[in-house]
Amino acid sequence: MKDTAESKEHQLTVALRIRPLSDGEQEEAATIVAHRLDEQMVILMDPMEDPDDVLRANRSREKTYVFDVAFDYSASQEEVYRATTKGLIEGLISGYNATVFAYGPTGCGKTYTMLGTDKEPGIYVRTLDDLFRAIEETSDDMMYSVSMSYLEIYNEMIRDLLNPSSGFLDLREDAKGEIQVAGITEVSTINAQEIMELLMKGNKQRTQEPTAANQTSSRSHAVLLVAVKQQSRCRDVLQEVRFARLFMIDLAGSERAAQTQNRGQRLKEGAHINRSLLALGNCINALSDKNGNKYINYRDSKLTRLLKDSLGGNSRTVMIAHISPASVAFEESRNTLTYADRAKSIRTRVKKNLINVSYHIAQYTNIISDLRCEIERLKKKIADQAGCQLTSDRTDIRHVQGEAPRLPCANNLC
Repeated sequence: MKDTAESKEHQLTVALRIRPLSDGEQEEAATIVAHRLDEQMVILMDPMEDPDDVLRANRSREKTYVFDVAFDYSASQEEVYRATTKGLIEGLISGYNATVFAYGPTGCGKTYTMLGTDKEPGIYVRTLDDLFRAIEETSDDMMYSVSMSYLEIYNEMIRDLLNPSSGFLDLREDAKGEIQVAGITEVSTINAQEIMELLMKGNKQRTQEPTAANQTSSRSHAVLLVAVKQQSRCRDVLQEVRFARLFMIDLAGSERAAQTQNRGQRLKEGAHINRSLLALGNCINALSDKNGNKYINYRDSKLTRLLKDSLGGNSRTVMIAHISPASVAFEESRNTLTYADRAKSIRTRVKKNLINVSYHIAQYTNIISDLRCEIERLKKKIADQAGCQLTSDRTDIRHVQGEAPRLPCANNLC
């Protein structure tokens, strides 16, 4: 078994999505301070700025930010998916790891972007649809195995959303240095519908509670992991195997206790959410530091340990930041834009997860047997196609004969 892949540098892709004003913000007569200027540029205006105040004339907090792509409230789910995630599918099948995560304050539309609704599905569903469509298109030449696991990080504890009765799980590091979740349920399937049903089942188990800032506030970080393995149907003595992992993460939103009016258990949850997001922010700061060669402390939180490869390792990563355009959320929006702007300078070294497996001479018999089975399968497929074509031709001939006009008989003898 030999790893033959070469690594190359990849810059983290950062997108920004601005949601529309909520009913509560409109009731407070909040003004819009975040504007999308073009496909990449966003401006955040200072709601406290007074043009008549001479003393603060040079102290405006207005700032312009540039990202890889920017969306305002008019952007559809399909537009967001195509611009951020769709391009990762081809690389995933080829053996490149990928990560997509939604980042931002509470109530800014992260779960809507990732999960969506029945009428407007989000990135989870659209990605899985396109992944299985791509697998189906190449299944004649390649064999695939797809497995899925779904978990949440709640109060710094990991819980399996597909099997909640298994209790809290631990993180482990394997021999290759990759972070694994010990005891997580992995469901293997190549059926898109089955994965969708499992996803819906897992979402019902996710911890959500209402707060003053958001009626359906996610109280945990949800992580969907899809593992894809690909190899040729033609068995050989030297077999090339490609494998890749796709992380899709819906982060819980950062929140201020004064804004959410949380007490008791909700306040404790908010503290754990902020703690893990602070650890994520510290990692982003350290990774974006231009001086480099700095120690990155991924162990401050289980979230950052799980995202170690996504942020600074072997992964093509997309960060979708979310903000509210309202003046009452200016501080949260400014902090989110600052971290998203820093994340643009993060670079990862991606490589194709490709290994060449050499089979022992004793396995030649099995390889020959597999090849014979493949030949029989292809022969049967050709025969079925020829049979369908023949049946179709006969049907056409009968149809023509049935429609042909009857000729009159000579001398009226018939």
